[in-house]
Amino acid sequence: MAYSKLFSGDLPELINEVIQYFHHDYKTLHSCILVNRLWCRLTIPLLWEDPFSIKFPKNYRFIEIYLHNINDDDKTKLSEYGINNDLLPLNTLFNYPSFIKCLDTQRISNSIENWAAAVGTTPIKVQQYNRYSLRSTNLSSQILTFTKFVYRLIFQTFIENEVNLHSLEITMIARKEFDNFNEICELMLQNPNFICNIKNFKLDFNTTTENITKLLEFLHSNCNSISSLYFLFTSCNNNYQLTEKRLSQIINSQKNLRKILLGFNDFPLYYSLLSLKNPYFSNTLNSIIFYYVDFRNITVLTEVFNQLNVLESIHIIYCLSLDSRFIQQINNINKPFKLKSLFLDEILQINESLELLIQKSGNYLEYFGIINYESQQLLRLIIKYCRKIKFLGPIWMDYQNINLLFNLIENVAQNLNYLLIDSLDVGYDKHFSSTILQNLGQILPLKLEYLNLNLTINTSDFEIFLINSQNTFIRKLLISNIKKEENENIYPFVKEYIMKKKRVKYLAILESFRGKYEDLVSHKSKVDEFQLHDIQVLNYDDLFIDIYDFINFIKEVD
Repeated sequence: MAYSKLFSGDLPELINEVIQYFHHDYKTLHSCILVNRLWCRLTIPLLWEDPFSIKFPKNYRFIEIYLHNINDDDKTKLSEYGINNDLLPLNTLFNYPSFIKCLDTQRISNSIENWAAAVGTTPIKVQQYNRYSLRSTNLSSQILTFTKFVYRLIFQTFIENEVNLHSLEITMIARKEFDNFNEICELMLQNPNFICNIKNFKLDFNTTTENITKLLEFLHSNCNSISSLYFLFTSCNNNYQLTEKRLSQIINSQKNLRKILLGFNDFPLYYSLLSLKNPYFSNTLNSIIFYYVDFRNITVLTEVFNQLNVLESIHIIYCLSLDSRFIQQINNINKPFKLKSLFLDEILQINESLELLIQKSGNYLEYFGIINYESQQLLRLIIKYCRKIKFLGPIWMDYQNINLLFNLIENVAQNLNYLLIDSLDVGYDKHFSSTILQNLGQILPLKLEYLNLNLTINTSDFEIFLINSQNTFIRKLLISNIKKEENENIYPFVKEYIMKKKRVKYLAILESFRGKYEDLVSHKSKVDEFQLHDIQVLNYDDLFIDIYDFINFIKEVD
């Protein structure tokens, strides 16, 4: 009886709870739309609160729905770029723009470019993005002008629908991103209700401009409800002291700050760190991420951390100057130092102070990676004190010390959920890859959320790995194979040991030979065959976790 009431719509509150459970499971949400009108009405807002971030299934035609209500003059301009008015729907079932909650300026720009390529507009072939050319600026002026025009139309549509944003992420690294932001900055500032209630704000930029200053001043004066604040400033070639003061003003103006990321390369951080002593934050701030911060001249860490009473996680990601002065400040803190992430690309001096720090943090550390070959002593400390690691990698290890890596994996196997094995040194890559494949399978846990193998694969070693790991279910398996011989073929083994045994949910394979890349997702017949076995083949770059993806990951789970 309850089952029939659920689907007939007699229990709308319960139905809404069920649908909310699938919040980011877009495939399931698409199925929910088809149940009945009530399910559709409850599901549509979830699907449309952030369509720009949906990686799969990929479909950029939602841009046309956002543009369906533009005026005739703008439609005429679109037609000049090759956008036929027939592409734009005359009517829509819902007011889709009103559901938007999250905006990421970089994703919006990329979505517009990919949409333009998909519908075959006049702007010539659009530059595609991947992990190797993530921020390419090699776009024609015609594409840039077109993208900027559509970009403004979309923001204008959101503002006209009186959207109240929850999250705003602004990225300005490439020239086109500055141009796009300049196009909509005044539009946002003239409509303060659009962003004044945001809860999550991220600013990623490499130079200060007049419009950035205006935005920072606006946020300082008009927005005090931010709970998650992410600043990434990758250069200090101009006005960095003034910029940091502006940022510290924003920090100080908040009443309920819970998470903060300070990502400043060679940035002093003096005002920003002192801002964390704000009494408001003593019982609200629970997560701090330091990203590419140089701690060389920072001397206020002890007093800042002693002020924060509910701090539950500290993340140190590729920071500099983790020297004795830094470690002493941390060891002087009179509260537990809950170091949850430690990613390193510099050599640490191993001494008693560092061992004390690792020992104090060992019960908290969950995410660890190091890209420096001279890391054997540190790894021994991690093995000794840290057993709760669930995200491991990348770890650069020379062939002679590879057993340390195996010891670490075995040591944390009970909690391990994400594993990245990345071999980049061609000099010993063949031996390293063989040793990994011959020994890794038997020490993997029974279940992994994510495994990424970036190796030079010998097929016989690969078969050994697949046989030894046949009891492990891997939800997302990525394989990047740097082939030594063009005719080396791992696909028959993938088919035999992965496809037929249904050991993964999502699969991505990228193979390269002498600089030429081939992605399994481009082979439609193979993709369809995997689909018959309930395995979804995806683009390697879409599944790959880079450091930006990781930061977003901990933002969600922390």
